[in-house]
Amino acid sequence: MLLLRVWCFKWGIQKHNSENVLKESASPKNPVNKKLLENKSEEKRELSDADHRILGQRLDLFSISEDVGVGLILWHPEGTVIRNLIRDFWEREHLKNGYQLVCTPHIARSVLWRISGHLDYYKDNMYVFNKDGEDFVVKPMNCPFHIQIYKSQPRSYRELPIKYAEWGTVYRYERSGTLHGLMRLRGFTQDDAHIFCAANQVEKEILSLLDFAKHLLQKFGFDEYRVYLSSRDPEQPNKYMGSEQKWNHAQNCLARALKKKRISYKEMPGEAVFYGPKIDLNIVDASNREWQCSTIQFDFNLPRRFDMTYVDADGKEHEVVMIHRALLGAVERFFAILTEHCHGNFPVWLAPTQVAVLPVSSNCIGYAREVQRKLLTYGIRAKLDDESSTISYKIRQAELQKVPYMAITGKRETEAKKIAVRKHGTGNFGSLTIQELLKLIEKDSKQ
Repeated sequence: MLLLRVWCFKWGIQKHNSENVLKESASPKNPVNKKLLENKSEEKRELSDADHRILGQRLDLFSISEDVGVGLILWHPEGTVIRNLIRDFWEREHLKNGYQLVCTPHIARSVLWRISGHLDYYKDNMYVFNKDGEDFVVKPMNCPFHIQIYKSQPRSYRELPIKYAEWGTVYRYERSGTLHGLMRLRGFTQDDAHIFCAANQVEKEILSLLDFAKHLLQKFGFDEYRVYLSSRDPEQPNKYMGSEQKWNHAQNCLARALKKKRISYKEMPGEAVFYGPKIDLNIVDASNREWQCSTIQFDFNLPRRFDMTYVDADGKEHEVVMIHRALLGAVERFFAILTEHCHGNFPVWLAPTQVAVLPVSSNCIGYAREVQRKLLTYGIRAKLDDESSTISYKIRQAELQKVPYMAITGKRETEAKKIAVRKHGTGNFGSLTIQELLKLIEKDSKQ
């Protein structure tokens, strides 16, 4: 039982009540070899080979250590490569779309969170501690920090909209019974951004965000999504900040943007966050499962609480409007969804190892090293398997690791200065030059 407990923690397989991944992964659309896991309450649950926690172990992507703590992820080298590739793509696309990248601390004085309202509405989910007689909070959100950057100097209407984006790590207390692999954590990173704009710019920004979210999701192979508009519950006004008039204005603004884009949506009364309504884009994966991912939130409350203004053309100060948005959502959760969506067969541009260079015998290792060096020079992530095992074993290992391409070097290839190319899940491509392999990789990376 102790070994089982250690294994569960190592790969993030914890008891959970809030997610339905395990039940859904056993559906007819996802046929797999099933395993049984017995948790602390002796209840048996099924894990499939397509579950991100199983794939995380097999592909050596991440783990959870009991000594570190539940709900906190340790990224292994292979997983870190994928994570960084996602981040680099995300940064490039945001810079192209007029965002400015920022970086903020992991803790702040509690007064910041009292002004924001989090201590009133969210304290049970926050880590609060006292040091030298002063209360601090481990940040659960990035927004108050971005607000402080905005407020660091006077702002003019000519600067708006201002867009701050951050790959920001946050910490929230979740009950241990709800934690689940990468899906629900206590520490995670958001692809967070905040747009500060004038009231007459809001609708244009929402329309632009809907297009931007679609573009990002499609790059990762998600072409189908369902949209929800989370609104205020009129029967429980004490749960929300702000007047009914402002809430109705914000909700109508989001609804108009969806209608202009001809995007069908379902309204979800009572699902709004305490500071404003939001649009959720839920992606649909290869197993027809729906996941909450992109969120676009209208906020007229925090600008008022933090006294955020800009000077308009009339020379007077006006209150700024703030839009919160996370298009991939929690990066760890998105990583888990993506892993299950492609069953660990990451697209070539994301694969931690794109080419496994496999010498047939020790006599071919010299040429294999030359092939690897050339691939690395061209920016290809290539690894050399120079172990003294058989070529069939090396191929099998590369297949199990889901490496997209194998470059096999035997006596014939060494003499001809070519490589025998094999593609994962497809088979042999025949004898090619390195340049021909590069063209295959380039073509796959554009798909």
